[in-house]
Amino acid sequence: MADDVTIRRRVIVRGLVQGVFFRDTCRREARSRGVNGWVRNLPDQSVEAVFEGPAPSVEAMVAWARRGPELAEVTAVEVTEEPPQGDRRFRVS
Repeated sequence: MADDVTIRRRVIVRGLVQGVFFRDTCRREARSRGVNGWVRNLPDQSVEAVFEGPAPSVEAMVAWARRGPELAEVTAVEVTEEPPQGDRRFRVS
């Protein structure tokens, strides 16, 4: 996959992922890699995120989501490919 290709991935992360600074750490990780999109908590205690940007950076964020921040205990990650939508920043919802 070419480095300059923009891709978008939606991830649902399950496990102990709320109340462990997952969203804020995700925001910092995404911004440091130049990835746009968003992250939010879901009612079922999982976290949903969308990562959009250069393919290597987005894939690095998907890999990061598989482990999360230090206090997280990730048990499953669902990844869905989506067409890029032109997100211009990363935000926490």
